[in-house]
Amino acid sequence: MALLEVRGLETAYGASQVLFGISLEVERGKVVALLGRNGAGKTTTLASVMGLVRPRAGSIRFDGAEILGREPFEACRAGLGFVPENCRLFAGLTVAENFEAARRPTQAGEGGRWDLDEVLDLFPDVRGFLGQRAGLLSGGQQRMVAIARTLLGNPKLLLLDEPSEGLAPLVVDAILQRLKRLKASGTTVLISEQNLRFATELADRVSIIERGEIRYEGTPAELAARPEVREKYLMV
Repeated sequence: MALLEVRGLETAYGASQVLFGISLEVERGKVVALLGRNGAGKTTTLASVMGLVRPRAGSIRFDGAEILGREPFEACRAGLGFVPENCRLFAGLTVAENFEAARRPTQAGEGGRWDLDEVLDLFPDVRGFLGQRAGLLSGGQQRMVAIARTLLGNPKLLLLDEPSEGLAPLVVDAILQRLKRLKASGTTVLISEQNLRFATELADRVSIIERGEIRYEGTPAELAARPEVREKYLMV
């Protein structure tokens, strides 16, 4: 059974509808990438799953339970962790204080393992600026801290919104390598991305969203064999 099952999701901002019947699944221990151009509906999909926006219709089942309509703190308690594109760190707090604010020890039977030593092993560069205020970090440093902070909440499913956006190529490659290690640890991830190479190197399956609808689903290898699909839905 999939850890996350989204069916017929319809989401709007006021009178402007953004998602039209979105359906997707994320199996335990797998990485699924939601690909699409800017404004296609990727971020709204993740925000709908997290409860940051309230869908008009559909179903969101997480770990066997319906979570549609729950508040974000309830989704977090259920085991969802969200890393937004803008990171949303506490800028006036140090990195260490950001980590302490997010830390959530797992309860019996939850199976989480992330603590400070584990996240610093995954992101060793972060150790060097634990005492710095988060708002003074570079974009790449903030991205690493945001992912590490979310992992300290020991989520069952990690939602990553555009983790490569706005970063220099070397920083993008560094974060990709860290996320590959995260995948190897068995962490389940749903990622939204515009960077095709970044997404397909990481994901087990990809879904392409265009104008609020899923237009294609398959493995990265299957997508690589369909240049017409990439050109139609992903090329700028």
